[in-house]
Amino acid sequence: MIQSVAGHACVVVGTLLLAVAAIGVVRLPDVYTRTSAVAKAAGLGLVLVLLGVAVLTPGWGPVLVLLVAVGLQLFTVPIGGFEIGQAARVARAPVTGSTVHDDAELPRLDDGR
Repeated sequence: MIQSVAGHACVVVGTLLLAVAAIGVVRLPDVYTRTSAVAKAAGLGLVLVLLGVAVLTPGWGPVLVLLVAVGLQLFTVPIGGFEIGQAARVARAPVTGSTVHDDAELPRLDDGR
């Protein structure tokens, strides 16, 4: 009973985090904040879904595969998010006025503020 509740709770929370990441991609103003939202919320969301499925799955074989997938996810998502941000910086993608820290001195978007 406790195993089932914990597994389903992880899957539900992970799914909600994935939904928040999807909303962030649509609603956030520039490529840098979108990349941050996806790298953090979607990365953690997918890890929670995988852990929830691992808790719900009987047997060590599938659990081992799911744990390897979690490890790969935790290793590759930050690197991918960083590289996307670097590619945007090299392409000189503009930032909005609400982006506070700008060491690269990128061009600003006119966001009406």
